[in-house]
Amino acid sequence: MKQIDRESISALVKLGFFFAITGISTLVLALTLSNGSFGSRTTYSAMFSDATGVTKGDDVRIAGVAVGSVKKIQIVDQNKALVTFGVDPKVPLTTNTHVTLKFRNLVGQRYMALTQGAEGAKATLKPNSVIPESRTTEALDLNVLLKGFKPVFQALSPSDTNKFAYEIVQTLQGESGNVENLLARTSSLTNTLAGRDKLIGDVIDNLSEVLDTVGSRDKELGDTIDTLQQFVTGLKDDRHAILDSVDSISDLTDETSDLLVQGRPALAEDISQLNALTKNLSTKKNLATVDTALRILPIKLSKIGNLASSGSEFNFYLCDLKGSVTLPEVKVGAVVLLPETTLQLTGPTGIAVGGERCNQPGYAQ
Repeated sequence: MKQIDRESISALVKLGFFFAITGISTLVLALTLSNGSFGSRTTYSAMFSDATGVTKGDDVRIAGVAVGSVKKIQIVDQNKALVTFGVDPKVPLTTNTHVTLKFRNLVGQRYMALTQGAEGAKATLKPNSVIPESRTTEALDLNVLLKGFKPVFQALSPSDTNKFAYEIVQTLQGESGNVENLLARTSSLTNTLAGRDKLIGDVIDNLSEVLDTVGSRDKELGDTIDTLQQFVTGLKDDRHAILDSVDSISDLTDETSDLLVQGRPALAEDISQLNALTKNLSTKKNLATVDTALRILPIKLSKIGNLASSGSEFNFYLCDLKGSVTLPEVKVGAVVLLPETTLQLTGPTGIAVGGERCNQPGYAQ
């Protein structure tokens, strides 16, 4: 029993600590979200003819910096709104302080902007003082404003519409903006559309003629669609044959690749030997020999022709023809891909091209 009591007391203590920590965290979060603080604030009030959208906890700012928050809103004299707010005591207000309700964003959230009057600094405003309606300015009515710009919004993209609306609010609240540029671009767009009125009309007329032509060719269009459907159906029915052809092409590609792989060493060796041949022929000595032979050959052939045609002193008669080509050995490293091979171009015994004359005595074989 004592053991149970001890466990119960321990659980209650832990639960108490949990609730205490949770409560403190919730309080700090609430104060942070509501711009609250643990320190005291100086309380003031401001009279407005319209405080629509102002809620408890809204920011109170000076030069864009939050210095306090709204505490409560109440009705005065049936048609006035008294907004009570607190300000950091380090930021005292003066008797000519002006209060303006401004839009925090397009969703409708407000904040109170405190500014110094144009006549310069005055005496310090006492706590709990009420700033009169003459020194307060209400927020503009966005519903009326945006409804008036509805035709302009219809000609803009969604992003430009949001930017345009925000710039309007900022401008009418006395802040800088680019609303003039947006209006200029909108005006340019509408003027361009107006200037192209005839062109747009012609495009519509031409489009109407195109649609009429398509409509008059309804049967041909239907036949085309039917033929296309038959073609697609045929492709579907022949898909196996097409796929088999693709597989065959793939196999052919593999075989061709293997052939090129196997023949590449021999081709490389042929190129190497051809390179050696051209290198040997391109030497000065060999080039001079070839050049001399080519220049003398016509002279020799002319003399031989003259000698053979003047009589029977010099005759030619071909009895047989023998010829062979020896292919060199092809090696890649220590591997012999092709041994030295002799090809008999005219067969092992040659080709007999002569007649009975070649069998008579006195004719050389």
